[in-house]
Amino acid sequence: AGAEGVGLFRTEFCFLDRADAPGVEEQVAQYRTVLSAFPGKKVVVRTLDAGADKPLPFLTAPGEPNPALGVRGLRTATRDPQVLDDQLAAIARATAAESAEVWVMAPMVSTVAEAADFVARCAAHGLTTAGVMVEVPSAALTAGPILARAAFASVGTNDLTQYTMAADRLLGELAPLSTAWQPAVLELVAATCRGGARHDRPVGVCGEAAADPALAVVLVGLGVTSLSMTARALPDVAAVLASVTHAECVELGELALGSDSAEDARAAVRARLGVLEELGL
Repeated sequence: AGAEGVGLFRTEFCFLDRADAPGVEEQVAQYRTVLSAFPGKKVVVRTLDAGADKPLPFLTAPGEPNPALGVRGLRTATRDPQVLDDQLAAIARATAAESAEVWVMAPMVSTVAEAADFVARCAAHGLTTAGVMVEVPSAALTAGPILARAAFASVGTNDLTQYTMAADRLLGELAPLSTAWQPAVLELVAATCRGGARHDRPVGVCGEAAADPALAVVLVGLGVTSLSMTARALPDVAAVLASVTHAECVELGELALGSDSAEDARAAVRARLGVLEELGL
């Protein structure tokens, strides 16, 4: 479909629907099937994002009163560090066996200390390009010191919107709140990009927002350096981005940030992008 790599390689498929964690050898074989399809291209591997809507019997505790705010993502490594160490060992071996350019990132990073610890764990396995996902406001607001340690950040706009707006992303009744067009969410994306720019670190977006052609323009204007999306969205997003200059992206980013609501931001940006109508978007 013309992708330049993999912006979000979800490794959960190795771990779901089983009573025990997969062994290192099994993981190596699975990861190599993906890496081998992208020789010489970047593949961003996200470590296990267990918990919340992806509970695992061997890692997450049942009955958490609010699992979205519970032991999930990188936090599970505190409970069972061996699962993460085995995964990093498997990623390192798969990387050595293939020619893809492998980056590794941890989900649900909330503090500078968590970022530093993850980077150190990766380094111990020879994984030198270690980054973090920005899914909670605390990570966005401390992006500067986090990216002084981590090599890159990837903004998960689905969860970042959920936590910023205090709106369960799985609850349809709250759909009007659950959009990355919310100016508050865009402010946090901009804050993350400023933190990245301070240390010359790239900041990508791997949430659903990147697949919205109009919003993709705004994200680039806010300082995002890469966009990850479902393959079917690539042609539309590429066509719209090709129709604007970077200066226009910056202008539209500021326009969205200055709006009072998600609806206003979306309408204002779309009104300035005539190419959307030409493409039927």
